[in-house]
Amino acid sequence: MRRKPWDVLIKGGSVVLADRVERVDIGIKDGVITKIAPMLSGEDADRILIAEGRHVFAGVVDAHVHLNEPGLGEWEGFVTGTAALAAGGCTSFIDMPLNGIPPTINTAALERKLEAARNSGVRVDYAIWGGLVPGNSGDLAALSEAGVVGYKAFMSFPGDTGDGCFENVDEETLLEGMKIIASLGHILALHAENEPIVAALAAEKRAAGRVAMRDYLDSRPPHAELEAVRLAIDMASVTGCKLHFVHISTPEAIELIDAAKRDGLNVTAETCPHYLVFTDEDVIRIGAEAKCSPPIRTGEEREALWRQLAEGKIDIVASDHSPCPPAMKNVKDDDYFTVWGGILGGQSTLEAVVSEGWLKRGIPLPVLSRTMSAAPAARFGLERKGSIAIGLDADIAIVDLDAPYVLTADQLKYRHAHSAYEGIRLGCRVETTLLRGRIVYDRTAGKGGLDTEAPSSGRLLLPRAAAARTE
Repeated sequence: MRRKPWDVLIKGGSVVLADRVERVDIGIKDGVITKIAPMLSGEDADRILIAEGRHVFAGVVDAHVHLNEPGLGEWEGFVTGTAALAAGGCTSFIDMPLNGIPPTINTAALERKLEAARNSGVRVDYAIWGGLVPGNSGDLAALSEAGVVGYKAFMSFPGDTGDGCFENVDEETLLEGMKIIASLGHILALHAENEPIVAALAAEKRAAGRVAMRDYLDSRPPHAELEAVRLAIDMASVTGCKLHFVHISTPEAIELIDAAKRDGLNVTAETCPHYLVFTDEDVIRIGAEAKCSPPIRTGEEREALWRQLAEGKIDIVASDHSPCPPAMKNVKDDDYFTVWGGILGGQSTLEAVVSEGWLKRGIPLPVLSRTMSAAPAARFGLERKGSIAIGLDADIAIVDLDAPYVLTADQLKYRHAHSAYEGIRLGCRVETTLLRGRIVYDRTAGKGGLDTEAPSSGRLLLPRAAAARTE
């Protein structure tokens, strides 16, 4: 019997392409997009998905996710974390090296991370960050050979998770690491806050008994981020190391990074949905669920970030999904300095960005999609991901842009159903998520919309250079 040209045909949707939104159909064969054109025949497909009245996006490539296996799966593991990502239209993510025991700072730890992923079940595709910490410069080359997409370092203290805590770098370690990473042709992702500044301000406030949320916010001022960004850019100009600045919270830092790009440095800037959705006043209202570092800034700064995103100065939007058990968000003695800092947001990235960016501010959908999908895929060497184009993986999110709803805890797929986004009104909703042409989430289906037959659909992704070494 003759095989039909397509396994799946997505018909009638408004497809968000690289430079426009167009009503076309998408033909998928063997997990790959093979045809994009109007009015494709349903008789040529084994399965038809009707997307009338919906928008069809490339699946989100979330470059900044903390899934805490091995060792801290009770915070969030691969099963629940990737269920949440799939429900949010995310089809690929890159896992950060900290908040696991052990942290991913050598190949033995990397293998434990990969084993946890293989054994637990991953619903979407994934890649792995390695870490740069004091004392592991000799492990960086081996991590590169093993297939990490790059390295993550903290310029401020990242928090204590117990045994094998991921340490922040001093200037000597950072400079040495950047030289090695440059020689490997790799990229360094940086949490850029000046530790002496934030540590001194926090100690001063706590000594004075000033421990409210406003005091925490004030202890991590914009100039702490700016000083760290300046130092890292100076080191990049000396070493030639490619840099990616994660979760930038201030428009001033974005301007510094943009100026470095124009000077010829290989640098990119990431911000997160929570900096684009919330303000400092929201943080005080919401409380511990909205604590993160760098902290969420003022409404004026939020609007400036949106303008910079529209201008192309912000390269990537990523969730920085940073989960923890609810008890770690409990405020003891009204001291917000002791609360774990991190926002659970991986499920809400696409919906929040589109709601705030397109529905409220009119930023074109191709611009928003590029920051969430195409740009991270290109930056980190995930060549088959990030765009709706012939020859790429059929990683797709079908979204209803006219489906406002209020996010409630019972809709969250996380291991622990709490989030700063709980209770906010979102203007759109992910209906269906496909990974390489297979439905991994369908909001209208049973079992919470998740594919119960193939909970281990996700594959390990190797960046361009590592993939070439395995061929």
